Amino acid sequence: MAEVEINKQAKLSQHFTLGELTKTSAKGIDNTPSHAAVLNLKNLCENWLEELRYSYNLLYCLQPGEDYETSKNVKPLLINSGFRSEAVNKAIGGVKGSNHLTGCAVDIHVTGPEQAIRYACILLDISAKYERDYDELLIERSPKGAYWVHFAVRLKDNRRKVRFMQT
Repeated sequence: MAEVEINKQAKLSQHFTLGELTKTSAKGIDNTPSHAAVLNLKNLCENWLEELRYSYNLLYCLQPGEDYETSKNVKPLLINSGFRSEAVNKAIGGVKGSNHLTGCAVDIHVTGPEQAIRYACILLDISAKYERDYDELLIERSPKGAYWVHFAVRLKDNRRKVRFMQT
């Protein structure tokens, strides 16, 4: 497949770019998403990640009366991994059939288990408040002790799978 240039600065939502959601540690491997995968990433960003970012900051970062849009205390939501091409997924040891392959999943960076639990609770609240379905909400931990939240939303057949796991 010929490598296609994508605009890494293209906005998927107010605070998330395509570059953030397609970055990879697998150097030299094409990680260009399809149009459908970009739409799936956009859905994740607009309907879940923006609300997660806002709610987390409101609850844990801002002082009473501080404005979300102008405060210097607002913390970004950092994405470890979003879309993965088949080649990237294989190179990094990703699960076969991963939701990352279709742009339906993100791995969200956290500073530890407490932040992971807070993010997970907020995502569950978003699901309940807006009656939105999700496929996977996993708090994962590497053997070296790093934590992240894996979150996935499919267009259909969402399983509402919630797990705490060590990889």
